Amino acid sequence: MNGIRLCYAKAGEGSRDAVLVHGNGEDHRLFDRVIPRLVSAGFCVYAPDSRGHGESTPVSEYHYADMAEDIFRFIRCLGLKKPLLYGHSDGGIIGLLLEMSHPGTLGLLAVSGANLCPEGLDRGLIAELEERVRKAPDPLAELMLTEPHIDPACLRTIRIPTLVMAGEWDLVLPRETRRIAESLPYGQLVTVKGADHGSYVTDGTAAVRVLEFALAHEKPEGDYS
Repeated sequence: MNGIRLCYAKAGEGSRDAVLVHGNGEDHRLFDRVIPRLVSAGFCVYAPDSRGHGESTPVSEYHYADMAEDIFRFIRCLGLKKPLLYGHSDGGIIGLLLEMSHPGTLGLLAVSGANLCPEGLDRGLIAELEERVRKAPDPLAELMLTEPHIDPACLRTIRIPTLVMAGEWDLVLPRETRRIAESLPYGQLVTVKGADHGSYVTDGTAAVRVLEFALAHEKPEGDYS
């Protein structure tokens, strides 16, 4: 779909669907500690490798809008009805763009380590990315240096409960994470103490927070909207 093939993992046979979207340079294995917890809680989990990542179709350049459209079509192709989407880092950006472009696709949204613009990233990370690009072409680094450009006002179109997470020592600036949460009509901010950009995902803490969030917004008929 969308001119590419997406590889994905599926786990569980629960009545509630969840889609997990990883970050830059990663693949679905980022969620090895997240998937079992969601399955145990009754979710059917789908974890795709984004375009150019893992076993999905290689590409020569990246744009977040294309990746968001990939995940939208992925959800439509599988016939998922208002799933929970949890996206980390680039995956969080993708989740925000997806629901902005296709309102009502998701039932719940959780993002972690996401930013609205390159200036929302730690200065040290920016310098590291610039050095990588100077040494050799690096489309993934170039993506982070040039995108996204999300107007905070546009986040007000996301009319579903949204969990916004970041580590205490994240690569995304604290003010950027707060700006995302405060711009969302139903945003909920969580800062994971002692965590860096990804440690709370790989150690399973993110799974606990996402489950708490999902259960807090659960409706008897399973409608997350």
